Formats: sequence, C-alpha cells, structure tokens
Amino acid sequence: MNKPSARTVEWRVETAQIAYRDALSAMQARNEAIATGQAREMVWLLEHPPVYTAGTSADGAELLDPRFEVVDAGRGGRYTYHGPGQRVGYVMLDLKERGRDVRCFVHSLEGWVIATLAEFGVECWRSEGRIGIWTNDIDGREAKIGAIGVRVRRWVTMHGFSVNIAPDLAHFSGIVPCGIDQFGVTSLQRLGIDLAPASFDEALRARFGDFLAALEGTT
Repeated sequence: MNKPSARTVEWRVETAQIAYRDALSAMQARNEAIATGQAREMVWLLEHPPVYTAGTSADGAELLDPRFEVVDAGRGGRYTYHGPGQRVGYVMLDLKERGRDVRCFVHSLEGWVIATLAEFGVECWRSEGRIGIWTNDIDGREAKIGAIGVRVRRWVTMHGFSVNIAPDLAHFSGIVPCGIDQFGVTSLQRLGIDLAPASFDEALRARFGDFLAALEGTT
C-alpha cells in the first residue's frame, strides 16, 4: 500500500456556520469511517455559532458565565469558546500511517498554525506548560490567539485548532479559557490585521505539506 500523502486528504470548507453538536457528530462518524478504511482523512475548516466547549479536564469553577450553550467536547483540555469570526480546523488523520506519536501530532499542529500566522506578519510561539498559540497583544503582554485541543481514537485524530481572526473577544469572559486566567485573549483584528477567512484557509493549505512532513519526521 502506498503511503498516504497530502493529495489523499480531503479538504472541506464550510461557508455557513455549523452548530457545534452537529459538527461533533459528523466528526465522530468520520473518525470511525477513517479508522475502518471506509473514508479518506480530512481537514475540515468551519465556523460555529457561539458555544462553550468542555474538555475532559474542564473544571466547573472556570465556567464563569454560561451565557451560551455548553457542550462536552470529548477532547483533551478545559473550557474554550468558539464563535463567529473564529476559524476552526478539525484535523482527522490516521496516525497508524503517520508515526503513531500523539505528542508529535500536537507539536506539528501548533507549528503549522504558527507558520501560517507568520505569513500575515504575526509572530507567534509555543509556551512551556501552556498549550496553544501565543503572541504579544497590543499592550505588549502575552496573549492567546489560537487554541489547540485534540482527541485520538483508534489512532485517528479528532478536533484540532481554532484561530481568532475577528471574534467578539468579550465572549471569552464567560470562561477561564483553557484554565489560564492570568493571560488575555487576542485576535488578528485586535492586532490591526483585517483578514478574510478564505485568505487564512489558503495560507494554511499552502503549508499543509510541511505540516505532514513534520508529523512524519521527514523534514
């Protein structure tokens, strides 16, 4: 059997918002189909209506103001927010064919988003002990611009990343995002960058091959 490549992965981009529960059900079904060889791997780019999602480590004390629906996501991590103006990427890859290394997958996923944001002049980085994508806010303080949350079932990945392009940042105040209360949340819009989601998608796809190479240790 030939090794899977970037060309074999399906890309799906939604133009309308998808309710989180519907996306979660679809992702779970696709995970099962990939694991049993009945479907191709997939990257799914979309936007959700406002929702708070709870990871497996979520602490109820960090749900400060549940003004939106709260959904158990089944991914790792704590509470996060999804909503309009945020690009969400669900990455469903078969790690049986791509190294069987969950830590490498997370690291490579972070690197993919960081490299994509750099294309738009945003310097981002990983921070030790804090999962996610970090940058300097307009006040010079470190702030989170992207979240990472994954689950692996039968060696097929689920969930992925979210990047704040132009969301209502006040919506994050209903939770302690990812359990980190001493840091703020920012967006490309807040940093003075007006970016269409399609432009972000294009830049992301252009670096997909590099992401797979890092994941598979072939860089």
